Amino acid sequence: MFSLTNKTAIVTGGGSGIGKAISQLFARQGAEVFVLELNEDSAHAVVQSIQQAGGRAHAVACNVASQKEVADAFHKIYLQTGRLDILVNNAGIAHIGNVLTTSEDDFDKIYAVNVKGVYNCLKAGVEKMLASGGGVILNLASVASSVGLQDRFAYSTSKGAVLTMTLSVAKDFVDKNIRCNCIAPGRVHTPFVDGFLQKNYPGREQEMFEKLSKTQPIGRMGTPEEMASLALFLCSDEASFITGSNYPIDGGFVTLNT
Repeated sequence: MFSLTNKTAIVTGGGSGIGKAISQLFARQGAEVFVLELNEDSAHAVVQSIQQAGGRAHAVACNVASQKEVADAFHKIYLQTGRLDILVNNAGIAHIGNVLTTSEDDFDKIYAVNVKGVYNCLKAGVEKMLASGGGVILNLASVASSVGLQDRFAYSTSKGAVLTMTLSVAKDFVDKNIRCNCIAPGRVHTPFVDGFLQKNYPGREQEMFEKLSKTQPIGRMGTPEEMASLALFLCSDEASFITGSNYPIDGGFVTLNT
């Protein structure tokens, strides 16, 4: 079950965190994975780990906020493989602030990556999937897509857009053999979390880590590998009857806190 043998997959932001776990798991399941990353060193490190484990992977330098870079990257991949079966829109950035403390530059930066970046990849990805007979798209939304989070104005706005883009693409291409879903993680323990705690709570990292973990009813943060497992299911043929759905994976954050 959940085999991705002979599938071509693009994972944006696949050089760290959730994207890294997805890239590695998809490769283990047989996919040829293209890791699209702004940070080339991170991408190459993930690709090396996949190849050392016997998988197939390639690093592709790309800024998802640039439509030209995205179009060029997808075109080169398509020329190399002749198909695109799976697209995971994982690349994204975070921001802390409410509507009064979010500057125009802050908002534009979030929009460029989290909204326009997803749009750019959806546009290029759907074009290639139509040319190769269909495929499956998975977008990374967030619990912030559906509930209010304190001091996450711009980030929540962007993830709400990811959710509605998911629904739109699923509706528009349901008869073209293209499925589109999203997952909505709660807090996940990634290097970003560790960096955030080191920067904002020096000397209190462990205390704050435990405090943030307990905001989720299950009592801990999720792991990138848990996110990857759900991504694998939704991108596999076993999920062929699922499209236009948003899957919370949040330790009960949305349903048990409301």
